[in-house]
Amino acid sequence: MSADKVIVSGYLVRCPLGGYAWQILHYLLGLRELGFDPYFYEDNRHFWDCYDPSRGGITDDPGSGVAFVTRFFGGYGLERNWGFFDAARDRSYGLSSAERTALINDARLVINLAGVNRWPTRVPGQRHIFIDLDPGYTQIKAASGDRALLELLAEADVHFTLGENIGRPDCRVPTAGIEWRPTRQPVVVDLWSPQPASATAAYTTIGKWDDQGRDVRFEGETYAWRKRVEWMKFIELPQRTGERFEVAMHVQANRDDFDRMQRHGWRMCDPIAVSADADVYRQFIQQSKGEFTVAKDLNVRLATGWFSDRGACYLAAGRPVVTQDTGFDRVLPTGKGLFSYRTVDEAAAAFESIRVDYAGAARAAREIALTYFRADVVLRELLNV
Repeated sequence: MSADKVIVSGYLVRCPLGGYAWQILHYLLGLRELGFDPYFYEDNRHFWDCYDPSRGGITDDPGSGVAFVTRFFGGYGLERNWGFFDAARDRSYGLSSAERTALINDARLVINLAGVNRWPTRVPGQRHIFIDLDPGYTQIKAASGDRALLELLAEADVHFTLGENIGRPDCRVPTAGIEWRPTRQPVVVDLWSPQPASATAAYTTIGKWDDQGRDVRFEGETYAWRKRVEWMKFIELPQRTGERFEVAMHVQANRDDFDRMQRHGWRMCDPIAVSADADVYRQFIQQSKGEFTVAKDLNVRLATGWFSDRGACYLAAGRPVVTQDTGFDRVLPTGKGLFSYRTVDEAAAAFESIRVDYAGAARAAREIALTYFRADVVLRELLNV
């Protein structure tokens, strides 16, 4: 078994979009910076569906994702450091079948992002780390007895979560008997060098508008997974602040929502046009004035401490972030560069603070990324447990 080989298992070939790409690349390059030999692994043994951005639909053909990963990883010297196994066709991409098997048997450590891949085999002496990317949802489902999820969680030796407050006495989220350790998204900050801000730049964000089907019940209450619910609470911000706002979300899928947002001064653009190319995704962030976004109702009301990997990229790009309060201010500094809010008044006050000293807010944003999200710092803490 090789002490330097580390596998990061995640979701990218089946959904080749910029947000997933940068999330995984930061782990791989951060591990390489620490002296490891990192590999990305994915298969479709349990989840067959692939999203094809060029067609805008679901398919069982991973070809679009394979092409995306080949281009993207190849640009960072990782062209031989990834493998995808298409179980439906018994075909391997990236690593050959023999190379994939050797890696699975040889790696000392496996980092499983969100459990979207069930690990094919357990090798004696191999350590498995599970990282929960859906804080609150994961724990509530596990506590409710979700058998498949509990089996998945049992495969890991250590469990981390982006909900940094989970497990604290003042956080209501159940732990399901698991010790949840806090972590956050690693970012290779040198990849997000700040660019000069345009005078006409807008506050932006990227994401899903109305992600239905994942609302959960907990202690007699329903907690919404859909961000649309939260957006509508802050729809008057363009008129309140005089700032430009643009969201890369599929708002147009609901004509009433689209018309209402437009009437209140929001600009909307196609999220796939932004996300289908990882470099365009990065440029969209770097050319923004900053990020304004909301959080899921579940993370807000249960104060999980979640903070998005996308928000960390804005910070690294020297772009101030104004985001809904999930309790992350217990572990991250707020008030300059990064702002949390609960009300429209608090959000408006944050934009006024940035307006008074934008250069200072941009420097503070970058400093927060360097101090709290830098890949080598985050990953050392992850690996030292």
